[in-house]
Amino acid sequence: MKFNYLIAAAISLSGIAGAAYLYQSTPLGAAKVLAQAADAQTELPEELPALLKAYRQTIVLLADEKTLNEKERKEAIRVGSALFHDNLARLKKLEARLEQTSSLSASQRLSYVDGILNYIESGDNLYDADRLAFREVLTYLQRLVAKEQTLPAVKQHKRISEDLSALAEIEQNYDQELKAIFARFETRSIELKREKWDDYLTKLRKIYQREQILKDYGVILPYPEIPDASAEKEIFGRGLPPKTVVLSFDDGPHASYTQEIAAILKQYNVPAVFFEVGRNVGSIDAQGKEKLNKNADISKSLKAAGHALANHSYSHALLSKESGDNLRAEIGQTDQLLKAIDPSRSPLFRFPYGAKNKEGMELLSKLGLRSVMWNIDSLDWADPVPNSIVERVLSSVEKEQRGIILFHDIHERTVKALPLVLDKLIADGYRFAAWDGSEFKVGKERQAAPEKVSLGSEYQDSWAVVIGINDYQKWPKLQYAVQDANAIRDTLINRFGFAREKVITLSNAEATRNHILAAFHDQLGHGKLKKDDRVFIFFAGHGATRQLSSGRNLGYIIPVDSDPAQLSVDAIPMTDLQNIAENLQAKHVFFVMDACYSGLGLTRGGNAAFLKDNAKRLGRQMLTAGGADQLVADGGPNGHSVFTWTLLQALNGKADLNGDGIITATELAAYTAPAVAGMSAQTPAFGSLPGSEGGEFIFELRAETEYLSAKTNQLSSEEIALNNKLSVVAAKPGSEAPIVIKNLNGGEQKISAPKLVQGSSRQLAQRANDQGLQFYKEKQYAEAEAAFTEALKYRPDFALAANNLGFVYFKQQKYPEAARWFENTISMDPSRAIAYMNLGDALARSADKEKARKAYQSYLELAPNSSNVTYVREALKKLN
Repeated sequence: MKFNYLIAAAISLSGIAGAAYLYQSTPLGAAKVLAQAADAQTELPEELPALLKAYRQTIVLLADEKTLNEKERKEAIRVGSALFHDNLARLKKLEARLEQTSSLSASQRLSYVDGILNYIESGDNLYDADRLAFREVLTYLQRLVAKEQTLPAVKQHKRISEDLSALAEIEQNYDQELKAIFARFETRSIELKREKWDDYLTKLRKIYQREQILKDYGVILPYPEIPDASAEKEIFGRGLPPKTVVLSFDDGPHASYTQEIAAILKQYNVPAVFFEVGRNVGSIDAQGKEKLNKNADISKSLKAAGHALANHSYSHALLSKESGDNLRAEIGQTDQLLKAIDPSRSPLFRFPYGAKNKEGMELLSKLGLRSVMWNIDSLDWADPVPNSIVERVLSSVEKEQRGIILFHDIHERTVKALPLVLDKLIADGYRFAAWDGSEFKVGKERQAAPEKVSLGSEYQDSWAVVIGINDYQKWPKLQYAVQDANAIRDTLINRFGFAREKVITLSNAEATRNHILAAFHDQLGHGKLKKDDRVFIFFAGHGATRQLSSGRNLGYIIPVDSDPAQLSVDAIPMTDLQNIAENLQAKHVFFVMDACYSGLGLTRGGNAAFLKDNAKRLGRQMLTAGGADQLVADGGPNGHSVFTWTLLQALNGKADLNGDGIITATELAAYTAPAVAGMSAQTPAFGSLPGSEGGEFIFELRAETEYLSAKTNQLSSEEIALNNKLSVVAAKPGSEAPIVIKNLNGGEQKISAPKLVQGSSRQLAQRANDQGLQFYKEKQYAEAEAAFTEALKYRPDFALAANNLGFVYFKQQKYPEAARWFENTISMDPSRAIAYMNLGDALARSADKEKARKAYQSYLELAPNSSNVTYVREALKKLN
């Protein structure tokens, strides 16, 4: 079981985070909590303050790690790890204590859990940062309460879920403070001040001192030691070839996380060594006979997958303090159990905490075992934030260039961090060595990793200039431009997270020549942009072309105050947009021009998409609605142009041609250009502007989280009709056929569609669910049903897909089938209120009025202030 107890985020001590996110309840002092617990004939568990104490002590140990010398740092980490395992033991005791509450009545059990929750949420003298010490307690309580089927238990389950969501958001919000504690990077020239976190540390240091903590755990730092000759027999990883690493995982096997890690390793086709704790796989009876438990099957599957099984002691004891029979038992019993699992187990051993003594090293030699250490420490046992773990590992690998990486397969955060680490290491050309019986070596069969692209924009800020003009003063008025611009603005903000204040919008009379140029020069110029920013520019309005004396055509966009007779004076030539793009201090700039004659945006063509190092390359790109001699069609749904409607569908996810959750400018063009050309007399053009270095503008799609219900909007008949046409002429996800589109000079270019990315089972499930939502909104119910079914094949416990599949059945009037899936959803997530409403609807139409009434009432209990309350109350009236 994971235990995310260690260094939490540096949280505002004024209680802002807690007030905003943690479950709102009446503050209870310690005495009141104990009194409430006494009503349930029990006490507040003594393990809770002990967990908090160890958590605080570890913060004091590691808060200023960068100031410690190597010996101090090593001992601080070792004792911190010991504190961690002490808390694991406390957690097991607490779980056993909670299991004993089964002898109490249901109301007493719930009251007892309430006492614990009240202490965690509002106990006296608890800082918000302290509450992260109890994350695993909340996780266990959530599972315990889920066993109850009563409505009070469901409400309590919801309360715990909200607390866990609060902790997750707090961790994310204070990622920098965690990095400041754990990341071993060079000191920056300017150190950011974090007074509130410092206040918290000052408070803790008045209670605990590092030296005393170390001494309490049997550590007094000695003078420098004479190097031990036996250390030469150990494997640290520094002797590996350049750009070669070994993945190692300690402390397992874990009932679920080890298998998830094994699945990730299989996906990337890389080997690992699993250093297992003996008591996790079995025991030795009084007659000296081994008895394996169910976790041993996990170990066997690891061996069958090509990974090495290795010894990590029997009980994870501090072996530097052990000797004689105890030391022999710790090493020998685990060796016996591993041989029972697989006679060819590896002869590798890792001392818990890296702590060893001379006797232990001699014993290894007698047993034919070799000590394996590490030179790259993920600190995943301490750091609760996956991104921080990733940065630490990658920074260490960059410094060491080779070595053994230490992970632990008993934490969810390790599961989340591992794919990010592997993506980067594979992209940087690192090889993964396996134990071949005598040494760590890269096998030929391990060289080829599956193609997997995982891109991150790494943008700092996102800016946009969105212009739409209908009411021209001296040009024909338009009907669609402002509507198009507003839809693009809303998509940027709501779909892609652009800050509203950074989306500059100019409509009709605001869109004068001076205002448009000022948006670029004044609002985006003068140092306001940073080198890692992105800028998106959208223009919907008139365009024009003028032939120069040289015979070359020059394109213009037309501001609202432009005079057709003064085109060269008060219109904006496309060459000016080129210059603007080249001068903007941003990583990526992308122009999308929905205007007549907008194809003349470039003096040279070409496009290069170097996805691997996209973050390092400048990108200046343009996508236009039509060629230099073409009018733009405005026959799209809801007053949109055909081009902008297609663009909106592309941004909604249809342009993610390789399924990696990211839409590049090239993918956007590859989807939009053939689709628009196939439905109108327009041939959109795409290419790179002067100053581009091949970088790609990137849109990162957010995973769909909508639970379908009677309130979910679907597309109109007109919108569905156009989307059906799009499905015929647009580029298809996963297709590898070249796509021919116009470049910005009027010539042709071929774009190779990216190959479909496989991803993890979780990613594939989410992708299928997102596709199902698109199909549902287009009323393609058979396709939606197939997509949600696919999602559940990848993730059988995916409550979101279960609900959505149920609602597809509901829309097809298959009410009994729908009710079953809504019940499945509730089984997976008992606090999901919308599923109760959907279940009520399905049961009502199945004429099961009594069950429908209960489902509706459960919804009202769980979501008394939701927007669906009126709908549910009306449904209840109809049942009477």
